[in-house]
Amino acid sequence: MADERPPGIPETIATYLRLRGLPLSKAARRRKRQRGQQEGSAPFTKGRDPGSIGDAIDALTAGSGWNPQLERETLALNWQEIAGDDNAAHSFIETFAQGLVVVKCDSTARSKQMHLMRAAFLTRIIELYPHAGVRDIRFHGPDVPTWNHGFRRVPGRGPRDTYG
Repeated sequence: MADERPPGIPETIATYLRLRGLPLSKAARRRKRQRGQQEGSAPFTKGRDPGSIGDAIDALTAGSGWNPQLERETLALNWQEIAGDDNAAHSFIETFAQGLVVVKCDSTARSKQMHLMRAAFLTRIIELYPHAGVRDIRFHGPDVPTWNHGFRRVPGRGPRDTYG
């Protein structure tokens, strides 16, 4: 193979340019320019203005597939907007799993009250956050204590047998 390297260009740079498919000489760049192809970008042409950082972040999140997760996080942060001030003061979103939102409430009465308003909450969530993927919502009251711990557990009536 003949050495096509123009004088004044080191061999390593010539190899790099050849592997990248770039022209080795100024004459090749002139021919490219004469054919109507632009080598670089000209000032004041379309696409030269810098975009906003918000547009760059939107493109990054959309390209990475983060939009549904970000909408779910925004939903959790804005729970007060969906549930109202009084309900949000006594409840919080505990988990998201496969389209199911689990809301933890302070009391069983509050849980039942919010369960009765479930359709309104679900409609509001779907209106405000359509890409979050929420299909259902459940409300749970506070956890009650359990005595079912350990590997030596005996089936039976449990703690009721030990009291008076």
